[in-house]
Amino acid sequence: MELGNIELEKTIVNSNEQNNFLNSAFGKVVNNAIDIGIRYALPNFIENDVIDIKNVLFNNGLKEGINAAIQKAIEIGKSATGIVTGNFENVNQIETAVKAGKMIDSVSNVLDKVVDKAERKGSLNSSVSTLIKKGKDVILESLNTNLNNTLKEQSNGIDEIKKYSKIWKENLNNKNFEEMEKAFKIIEEKLNDLVPLEETIKTAREIEIIHNLIKNNGQNFNLTEDQIQTAINLSKY
Repeated sequence: MELGNIELEKTIVNSNEQNNFLNSAFGKVVNNAIDIGIRYALPNFIENDVIDIKNVLFNNGLKEGINAAIQKAIEIGKSATGIVTGNFENVNQIETAVKAGKMIDSVSNVLDKVVDKAERKGSLNSSVSTLIKKGKDVILESLNTNLNNTLKEQSNGIDEIKKYSKIWKENLNNKNFEEMEKAFKIIEEKLNDLVPLEETIKTAREIEIIHNLIKNNGQNFNLTEDQIQTAINLSKY
């Protein structure tokens, strides 16, 4: 039985799924960069003071500003790369969109506005405010590095999915369920850390359907077309 003979309807990835994943992933990167930058800018402050200062920034709209900046950058990036209504198809498109959407510049502007707002309200004194702004280059450098690392991790993760999908298919043809199970578990694990892309999800879904069908059928590889089609139909609900 060849996996390539299986006919599935086109997988539809909701753009909100992609945006939510990217917002979360990029949000963690920004948050980490701000942590690094504040600690660099305020080396003589104890940990609790650093936490308090960061809380002041969040209370003055840092979180909301960052979320809006990331979302806007994704939307601008999609438009600039010709993805007006659809989804990202690969990591290269996401990388291009991040650059086109000027996410790093947007985060820089948000940080300036929040620091200024906190200073005007008296939540931050002028000396701390100045130090944070002087340390902003470290924040942006860390942000740029970690954004690139995140995108690279995504690309590597997709390559791993392809690698273990190939291994799974080879063992399907060899009727070696033990090795199929190993590959399948790795595919499942990798999927949790990857942005939803239609090609990746479709491949994983095909594997999941056939894998579970063989597993639940007593590891019997002699499946009929009716059994396969029934499993495909049931997977839609």
